Amino acid sequence: MNVEQTCATYLDLADRHAPGLVRGLYLQGSVALGDYQPGVSDIDFVAVVSGTPDVATLRAVHADLRRAHREPYFDGLYVTAEDLRRDPATCPPGPAVHEWQVEPESRFERHLVTWHVLAQSGVAVRGPGVAGLGIHTDWPALAESTRQNLAGYWTRWRDVTARGPAGFSARATSWGVLGAARLRHTLAAGRVTAKTEAADFALRTYDERWHRVIREARRIRVGGPALYRNPVRRRADLIGFLRVVLDGA
Repeated sequence: MNVEQTCATYLDLADRHAPGLVRGLYLQGSVALGDYQPGVSDIDFVAVVSGTPDVATLRAVHADLRRAHREPYFDGLYVTAEDLRRDPATCPPGPAVHEWQVEPESRFERHLVTWHVLAQSGVAVRGPGVAGLGIHTDWPALAESTRQNLAGYWTRWRDVTARGPAGFSARATSWGVLGAARLRHTLAAGRVTAKTEAADFALRTYDERWHRVIREARRIRVGGPALYRNPVRRRADLIGFLRVVLDGA
């Protein structure tokens, strides 16, 4: 089932279960950034609602949507129009859906990255275009949180991955290389960038020593023949590349 069909099914279910609730439906994430990869990417949504949703109703909507199709995940959050005009750090937790689980009081995706992606290139499925939403953005704050993410989460992830078996997986290679490179690219470009786009940035920016693992990470995301036969060598290159990327965090 493609993105358009999934959204149409969701809106039909939402309108049947809770008429008038979903006033706007917007796509962010890989769809908005032009990097949606079937079989790999999730559909990331932001639903603008008329009032506080009933959690039991939301669970019914997303359970029915899951029965209609199991993949990809339809992940997102429920906000008011006023929420989008505020700094997300000041917005209270609210309903969100992650991997089919509806959480009534969640901070999932309630952060500046989501707000910036929506403002940059969000896709309006229902409701006015994103330019008319007055979405709050704050590049200096987003840049600072991006640097903190590199120094905090990604440094811890690298150290844990270097010690455990998870780093031998293809998923870890793609997640680590493209995730960290994407943050560096975002800082360099002054906008939120996509993972596949970040691979091109990494090939232009980092020494040829790391091009093989960068291309492998991109290959895992978009398809093609494997560039490594030995997962031990691949993990070593993953960790080595992350040390280079994170040393400048």
